[in-house]
Amino acid sequence: MFRQGFVAAFALLALAACTTAPVRPAGPVTPGTTPPLVTHTAPSTPVSFNDLAGWAQEDHLGALDAFRQGCGAAKDPALVEVCRKARAERVGNDDDARRFLEANFRPEALPGQGLLTAYFAPEYEARMSRSAEFSAPMRGKPADLVTLDLAQFDPGLSGKKVAGEIEGGQVLPYRDRAAIEATPETRPLAWLRPEDLFFLQIQGSGVLVLPDGRRVRAAFAAHNGRPFVGIATPMRDRGLLADNNTSGDAIRAWLANHRGPEADAIMRLNPRYVFFQTLPDDGRQAVGAAGVPLPPGRAIAVDPGRHAMGELFWLDASAPKLAGGFPTYRRLAVALDVGGAIKGEVRADLYTGTGAAAGAEAGRVRHDLRLYRLVPRG
Repeated sequence: MFRQGFVAAFALLALAACTTAPVRPAGPVTPGTTPPLVTHTAPSTPVSFNDLAGWAQEDHLGALDAFRQGCGAAKDPALVEVCRKARAERVGNDDDARRFLEANFRPEALPGQGLLTAYFAPEYEARMSRSAEFSAPMRGKPADLVTLDLAQFDPGLSGKKVAGEIEGGQVLPYRDRAAIEATPETRPLAWLRPEDLFFLQIQGSGVLVLPDGRRVRAAFAAHNGRPFVGIATPMRDRGLLADNNTSGDAIRAWLANHRGPEADAIMRLNPRYVFFQTLPDDGRQAVGAAGVPLPPGRAIAVDPGRHAMGELFWLDASAPKLAGGFPTYRRLAVALDVGGAIKGEVRADLYTGTGAAAGAEAGRVRHDLRLYRLVPRG
């Protein structure tokens, strides 16, 4: 009775979710929720490895190691077989790794030009009690927040989930950022600087460093189901940031320098709010949607409706749009994650690693992208 009574509400929420077009890095996602196998429908063009700009200069052994780490997420039988071979063979130098890749894959160019961005797992100072500086509570998942898998009600909505709360016999959208922040938190998991919590929510996970040196992993638990709205464009449009200086570092610095009502108003332009859980820090990299640790610089988030987890891609990204960005990103990367703004055939979000240096790099990645899928040879 309960499930039947809410089907109409679920359908309405699904339509709202399908029209959302957030602009943000990948994540947050629930580790281990690997999307189903996809069928590629966009036309691709076979090319040779010699056609891949930068292929000869690639660290082929590093690329093969990353493939070995992540290919266990693959479901396609041909890719599973290449994964088995890659893990079984002893390849100890770059030349052998290159030969293995060229013998077992053929590249196909995906049509058109897209966008490469990047994300990272941050490390932030935290406190267990509130202070003037550490005034933002990191909240756990609220008891009244429900997450609904719509595929249980309509197979055509596979992969669609919505978050809400039950009120008066109805499922309603959950409160937005402003309303949540206006509600006192009686049992916070930790206290952070407001701008650090905001960026932690964007990335979806990270590590908290306490004054006594203890490290605690902040892992994604849930979000409020509201669409993600990036703040870079409105900050630029309001003259708060220069047109070519909307990097993560620039945004974070502005928020820190205007901490209080002014920064709060900007952050509340993004209604999405992320809740966390704390786990012991095992020193490993963040885990993506494929359920495996992400190899820094070699893992990408993709659109799960267009690409499958475990697939191997050649990135050819150039023409950086943000000041300080590297001129090019040309490398092999494995699809191991998904993200709310990662939509389309030629769209990828590169995981750069953990900590401040990774964050500085990730905040400067906004490059034109040409994408090549490496298909197992038949």
